Amino acid sequence: MQTKNDDSDRRAYWAQQMELGYELVQQLIAFPVAECGEAFASLPDAAAASNVEMLFSTSKIAGELERIFFLRESLVRDLVGIGKEMNARGWILKIEDGFRSLEMQGHLVRKQVLFDAILKKCIWENSGKIPSIEMIFRRAIVLIANIPKIGTHMSGSAVDISVFNRDDGTEVWRGYPYLEMSECTPMRSPFIDAKSLENRLAITSLMESHGFMHFPFEFWHFNKNDAGGHILTSNPAPARYGAVNWNPLTNVVTPVDDPLTPLNPLPAFEKEVAAAMKRAEEAHS
Repeated sequence: MQTKNDDSDRRAYWAQQMELGYELVQQLIAFPVAECGEAFASLPDAAAASNVEMLFSTSKIAGELERIFFLRESLVRDLVGIGKEMNARGWILKIEDGFRSLEMQGHLVRKQVLFDAILKKCIWENSGKIPSIEMIFRRAIVLIANIPKIGTHMSGSAVDISVFNRDDGTEVWRGYPYLEMSECTPMRSPFIDAKSLENRLAITSLMESHGFMHFPFEFWHFNKNDAGGHILTSNPAPARYGAVNWNPLTNVVTPVDDPLTPLNPLPAFEKEVAAAMKRAEEAHS
């Protein structure tokens, strides 16, 4: 592990990672998807039926939205298998988040606390100065999926996870808890200690042995058989899973009509950015 303490090195690394993330977003937008129509299944029910010890987050998304621990049926089977392997290793897989509907994601994008956090990071990256709105847009599209096609949670093909020890209930520490947003968030960040990196890579190895690829810019996010998964495995074939609307009563999925249409139109997005900038300027005055 390379240890760096200088703030300029941290800013440079963060900027580099965000630019790489922006490039990946552009690839996601362009990647072909042939939605297969596979139904959803309950991960808690499947784990219980298989006697696999698994944990599920009890918090709400952005403090007010109930989490949906459903994914595509075949991926649920895969995750139960991963959970079983983790149990044998002395670990417990915790699912922090699963499927998100377009409504959930759109609501999440509008959360004031997220815009404030992104703007705060942009100000830090910009050496304490209020950044341009273009810079904020460029960072926000990496950190918050405002377009259905780039958000794999909306495909029912992604999970956010943590891992705990079975013997004492402590977390298998990855340097920071779930939802850290900093230069320490990318999987191989040079700003975490060697043991945390070892834990991250051990968890990733197990997940990827079942086809769940890690999102390079978030150490907790894994997805499979969607555009992101195909890009990360250099698979040029159209992805099986795309953004869908899911009816929990009939378990029928239908592709989103236009997955490139922003969940929040540009004027609404600009309004949130402007409000966040005003709050930041008032805090700096």
